[in-house]
Amino acid sequence: MLDIDILLRRGQFERQVRIVEDARVLALTGASGAGKTTVLNAIAGLVRPVSGRIAIDGRILFDSAARIDLATHRRRIGYVFQDARLFPHRDVRANLLYGRHGQRGDGRAFALDAVVDLLGIGHLLQRHPGNLSGGEAQRVAIGRALLSQPAILLFDEPLSALDQARREELIPYLQRVRDEIALPMVYVSHTEDDVRRLAHVVHALA
Repeated sequence: MLDIDILLRRGQFERQVRIVEDARVLALTGASGAGKTTVLNAIAGLVRPVSGRIAIDGRILFDSAARIDLATHRRRIGYVFQDARLFPHRDVRANLLYGRHGQRGDGRAFALDAVVDLLGIGHLLQRHPGNLSGGEAQRVAIGRALLSQPAILLFDEPLSALDQARREELIPYLQRVRDEIALPMVYVSHTEDDVRRLAHVVHALA
């Protein structure tokens, strides 16, 4: 369950956001400037709400009243951005393994081979990001996010920088992640077709 009730400040403007949802894949939609990315960043710990509470499956990430504000690295967030943000000097395998950076112990839920198979990127492991298409790079970024062993996956318009052919290439892999990975997901998009094909429920920010 995603349980969010926060007050956010963006410049001189404040916005109250209330989301309580059991569905596993939630899409956040709304016009530019509605605060979609700000909500993701608040979940990830990159933006601190003025007040309120953020909990995922009963695990509290932020609670102003209880003075709880988990550090970003302790929140177990897998974040996939609009651009893949891969390390250009590392090959795909090294980029994927960076997802394990800072992990402790060996009780990993997602193993490298399983993630590679899920995303169909085995033939890319020796390539560098400069030799990947936009869709391939995003698949690697999703793999890196999974290998960080997240409690939730956040997607900030991962298709918006791709042309239509690359979007169609990536969507089936996003659907596989949705269907085969038992994690809550928050998917930000302003594209109705993406939302219809990927999300279980939609929350619109006015």
